[in-house]
Amino acid sequence: MKFYDCKTAPSPRRVRIFIAEKNIDIETIEIDLKNGEQLTPEFKKLNPNCTVPVLALADGNNLTSTAGIRRYLEAKFPDIPLMGRTAEEKGRIADVQWRIEMEGLMAMSEALRNSTPRMAGRALTGPVNYEQIPALAERGKLRVQRFLDGVESMIGSQKYIAGDEFSVADIDLLVVVDFANWIKLGLSESAKNSKRWYEAVSQRPSANL
Repeated sequence: MKFYDCKTAPSPRRVRIFIAEKNIDIETIEIDLKNGEQLTPEFKKLNPNCTVPVLALADGNNLTSTAGIRRYLEAKFPDIPLMGRTAEEKGRIADVQWRIEMEGLMAMSEALRNSTPRMAGRALTGPVNYEQIPALAERGKLRVQRFLDGVESMIGSQKYIAGDEFSVADIDLLVVVDFANWIKLGLSESAKNSKRWYEAVSQRPSANL
């Protein structure tokens, strides 16, 4: 297998942490998104959608989404489960992870890609160029802050965001919180549960990859 990564992008980081938590040894190839390597003919052969991450499999097939890659790796390397063990755990983790992705990651992407000067004309990922819409940037920031304010009640007294075990939901929430720093948003200083959780997961070796 080969993992096509980009150290500065949030979506590949979600997979990079996942791989590290499972202790999987995969060859990694860095893609230079800043200089448009994802838009080259060579990369389009791997992924016509022009996005990372990509996981190239030994049989010649490629997985081109965060969801697809992580589900594949969870099934192939089940000994360190990150998506739950029981039906109840799997359902709860998927439920929380979906909320983090929809309300946190997508809102963050909306805010950043519609406001960052270097992303002018590239408001959406992929092979087609789209112009930025400033109003979407402002809406995105409001959505991100609302999501971050709700993290405190989501965690409560739990050790992790979806229960007692570290999971894919914690990975995605960590990426959202760190990603939000790019637009100067973050967890409230008074949010004790959120801060406790963030300090704990940030100390995991995988968080610094």
